[in-house]
Amino acid sequence: MKILLINGSSRPNGCTYTALREIADTLESGGAETEILFLGSGPVRDCTACRTCQKTPGRCVFDDDMVNPIIEKAREADGFVFGTPVYYAHPSGRILSVLDRVFYAGKDAFAHKPGAAVASARRAGTTASVDVLDKYFTIAQMPVVSSTYWNMVHGNTPEEVRQDAEGMQTMRNLARNLLWMVQCIQAGKAAGLQPPQAESEARTNFIR
Repeated sequence: MKILLINGSSRPNGCTYTALREIADTLESGGAETEILFLGSGPVRDCTACRTCQKTPGRCVFDDDMVNPIIEKAREADGFVFGTPVYYAHPSGRILSVLDRVFYAGKDAFAHKPGAAVASARRAGTTASVDVLDKYFTIAQMPVVSSTYWNMVHGNTPEEVRQDAEGMQTMRNLARNLLWMVQCIQAGKAAGLQPPQAESEARTNFIR
């Protein structure tokens, strides 16, 4: 099984990476293959609502070597972890720009696969940030992975994050729950159980 972890921080080896690394290590000890994908520190193009992806399903019109490769990786993955630092009580603009485009263009690559959101912060804003990322899962028919506490770590440096014993424990338990959910889904498919088919999209506009 393959788990894709996305690091939405501008720092490749910072606090968010430390949390994701703890998750990845636990997943690997359970037999999973993992990849931590760093979104880089350069400018990221936002979604412009051009809707071209509706004509070319699975591809964003802006071929910037980031969004379309993520969609392709998502098709091969069995589960996901999205990690973000907290900026002004919300996720990084970097991960939001990427996920907006990824889910608009390639939502089907994520459907019915478990997803978890993780936030790191010096002090506060983590709960609001996790809530924002969880909403991508709930509109893509993705089971949301929980842990034994909120999916967050605290610290101003990687060293401080590693001292957050409860946070690190939460990351490990999150990884175990993710691993179990993927295994359950795989066992269900092996037994002939297929994901439910959603009804055709009905878009309701309330302004008449």
